[in-house]
Amino acid sequence: MTSPLQSLIACGTKLWLDSIDPDLVVKNQALGATGATSNPIIVSDLIRTGRYDDDLRRLIGQGKSDSEIAWQLTDQLVQGAQKVFLPAWQRSHGNDGYVSFELDPLLEDLQEGPPHAERVARYIELGKKWAAGHQNRMIKVPATPAGIGALEELVAADITVNVTLTFSSRQYQEARDAVWRGAKRRKNLDHFKSVYSIFVSRVDVYTEKHSPQLSAAAQGQAGIVNAKRIWAENQAFWKKQGTPLQQEIIFASTGTKNPSDPPTKYVAAFAGSDIETNPPATNDAVEKSGMAFTRQVDQMPPADVLADIDRHVDLADMEKVLMEEGIKKFADPQKALLKLIAGKRATVNA
Repeated sequence: MTSPLQSLIACGTKLWLDSIDPDLVVKNQALGATGATSNPIIVSDLIRTGRYDDDLRRLIGQGKSDSEIAWQLTDQLVQGAQKVFLPAWQRSHGNDGYVSFELDPLLEDLQEGPPHAERVARYIELGKKWAAGHQNRMIKVPATPAGIGALEELVAADITVNVTLTFSSRQYQEARDAVWRGAKRRKNLDHFKSVYSIFVSRVDVYTEKHSPQLSAAAQGQAGIVNAKRIWAENQAFWKKQGTPLQQEIIFASTGTKNPSDPPTKYVAAFAGSDIETNPPATNDAVEKSGMAFTRQVDQMPPADVLADIDRHVDLADMEKVLMEEGIKKFADPQKALLKLIAGKRATVNA
C-alpha cells in the first residue's frame, strides 16, 4: 500500500526535510526524502539536547570562538546529512540530493551588518569557502539586495545556490536573472542547478492582518496563489533556456500557522512538481493523514477568488513587511545560537 508521502513523491514532488537532525534525516530518508536544509534554529535545538556536548568540549578546548564553534558544528551537521543524501544526488546526476548551508545571517543585521558593498563581497567570500569540496551542498543566499548582488559571481564560480527569503515575483525575477547571468559565464551548463525558496504560510499570516477585507474563500489562499504564480513563471523561463538540470522552486514555510488549517494544506496545494521542504512535524502529520496526493501545483482557485486577492493584496507592501520581519527572523536566531554556545562554555567544562 502506498503511504501518503510516497503518493506525494509519485505525483512529481521532491520531498526535502527542513532539518539536519541526524536522526530525523535518516527517518525521513526512509519515508522518501531526498534532501534537507539547515538554519541556526535547527542547530540551536540540537545543541540544547546535550547530544553535542562532547563536540563543544573539544572545540572549546581548541580555543575556538563562539562563532567558529557555531560554524564548525553547522558544517559537521550539514556534511552528515550530505552523506545520507549523496546517493540521491548520484542517481539524479546532480538534479536532487542536496543539503542547503545557510551563509552568515548577521550580514543582514539591521544594527550591526556591514555596508552594502561589503555585504556582497562577504556573501561571495563565504559562499566560496563553504561550497569548496562539496558535491551535493547548496549555498543558501537570501533574496536581499546584497544577497542578490552576490548571486552572479557565486554561480559563475560553479556554486549551486538556494535563493531563500523570497516572497515576491519581483525578488524572484531579480534573483533568477542574476543566477542566469552567472550561469552563462560558466564553461558549460552540465552541472548548473539553482533553486528559489518561496515562503508560503507567512504570506497568509500577512493577509490575515493587513488584508482583512478578503472574502472567506480568499483569506488563507494568497500564499498559495503567490507561490503558484512564481512557479509558473519559473517553469516558463527555464523551459526556454533548456538547461540539462531542472532549475526549481522550493515551496518553503509549508507548516501551517492557522490552527484551523489542516497540516496537509500547503503540502497538498503544491503536489506534483519541484520541491517541498517540510518541517519534520508536517511530514509526520502527512503520513498520519491517510491522504493520497495528486498533482495540484498547476490548479488555481476560482476566478473570483483570484480577483479578490488581486484587488486587496498589495504585493509591494507584502514584500516590504515580510522582508523586514524575515530579516529579523534571519539574524536573531544566529545571535541566539552564539549566546547559547557562550552559555554552554561553563556547563560542558564543569
